Amino acid sequence: MAEGVTAKALIPEAFQGARADIAGQIGLIWELVKAPLIVPLLKFAVYVCLAMELMLFVERLYMGVVIILVKLFWKKPEKRYKFEPIGEDLEIGNEAFPVVLVQIPMFNEKEVYKISIGAACNLSWPSDRLVIQVLDDSTDPLIKDMVEKECQRWASKGLNIRYQIRENRGGYKAGALKEGLKRDYVKHCEYVAIFDADFRPEPDYLRRAIPFLALNPEIALVQGRWRFVNADECLMTRMQEMSLDYHFTVEQEVGSSTHAFFGFNGTAGVWRIAAINEAGGWKDRTTVEDMDLAVRASLKGWKFVYLGDLQAKSELPSTFKAFRFQQHRWSCGPANLFRKMVMEIIRNKKVTLFKKVYVIYSFFFVRKIIAHMVTFFFFCVVLPLTILADVDVPKWAAIYIPCIITTLNSVGTPRSIHLLFYWILFENVMSLHRTKATFIGLLEAGRANEWVVTEKLGDALKNKSNAKGPKRPVFKIGDRIHLLELGFAAFLFFCACYDFLYGKNNYFIYLSLQTITFTLVGFGYIGTIVPGS
Repeated sequence: MAEGVTAKALIPEAFQGARADIAGQIGLIWELVKAPLIVPLLKFAVYVCLAMELMLFVERLYMGVVIILVKLFWKKPEKRYKFEPIGEDLEIGNEAFPVVLVQIPMFNEKEVYKISIGAACNLSWPSDRLVIQVLDDSTDPLIKDMVEKECQRWASKGLNIRYQIRENRGGYKAGALKEGLKRDYVKHCEYVAIFDADFRPEPDYLRRAIPFLALNPEIALVQGRWRFVNADECLMTRMQEMSLDYHFTVEQEVGSSTHAFFGFNGTAGVWRIAAINEAGGWKDRTTVEDMDLAVRASLKGWKFVYLGDLQAKSELPSTFKAFRFQQHRWSCGPANLFRKMVMEIIRNKKVTLFKKVYVIYSFFFVRKIIAHMVTFFFFCVVLPLTILADVDVPKWAAIYIPCIITTLNSVGTPRSIHLLFYWILFENVMSLHRTKATFIGLLEAGRANEWVVTEKLGDALKNKSNAKGPKRPVFKIGDRIHLLELGFAAFLFFCACYDFLYGKNNYFIYLSLQTITFTLVGFGYIGTIVPGS
């Protein structure tokens, strides 16, 4: 470059002027629309978010107070209901035990099928009073062959285990369970225990659950608690454990103790088959067939019991892709079910007004809809925008109430209380996907009935790590790069910089940390990264 010639001199003056003019015009347009349009809209959005936050706060506070009362004063389920262990009768022998069907729905479960089948076959229930049904919807012929051979292996030991396949996957899990109940050999079964392919019930599971159903004809469902064998696998599984432990420790316990109602979790539960039939059987109209059945059975007057000390080991999704698909299903399905059932609940004559209000407002509206929306819109959209438009947000709404809600959420997992702050940031990221899924369910949009089976790794990682020779991870850009998260990271970073330069509330500290979390998720640095096979 010639002496005395600068880079700036090489850029035409007209272009430099145009660039300055564009920036000035954008600034001018912003100032023109901010006061009459942006500020009123943002203030309205703030009021809506404050209302939703207060609804969630009251709900969490109510649940917290009730769970304390339950733990201190409520009788345990064995005292609230008739309960007596079933034992062998010298005169009638094993006929004292009712016939129980165990259903294990599967779909290409290469890593975990042996675990679930083995756990079911090791249940301490008389073998002549137990029917085990493996409902295999696998599309991989090799996996189907392995599952069938495993069933044959247990059958050779004297177990009544049946391997069932269908012509197609119509209705997905609900279709498989419904088809299984139609078999002639299960018509003499009174109860059905359902365990997903990664679940491992303790041997005494049925002996502790069945007496509630056998001695209390008004009870339709006994639900056990999930325990997680891979909770410590990575930070993402620790976050999931915190959320799910609150669900079991508080939400399920409160619902069982005060209303004898809660949403069936789809697995680790024992149903009275007569209650399933009276409620209309399994339906595949949403992706939460378990919750659908529970609500319909409750509207028929049936009661549910949750047993916190009746536990089954299971596996958490440890890859972000699997977790995201699961959360889409778990958020979209309830919203879609709410859309379909709200008027049916209102018109129902068999349940009390108090229970209707609980199901519609608390169970569905606040927990399944409001909780996702307020987390995303308030903390990821509205609060950052208020910084740009100089709109004030009360500190009690931005700081104090969220801290109380978060603290109440931590009661289920005391061992992870030091991870609370990161849990908040991670939940805010996931609220993006949950809110999107909730709207899809409410509007019954394109992906409303999307069903992707949650991938289980089992011992896959251990086996791969022990395999001979290093294997390079297969980098799939669609699986690792998430543009939506990266877009929000850029937006939050801009808001953080603006608040650092011109703000007065120091929100840039939170926004910077949230930016980092969105960025980490956006580049796929979350969960377990599975090497390519």
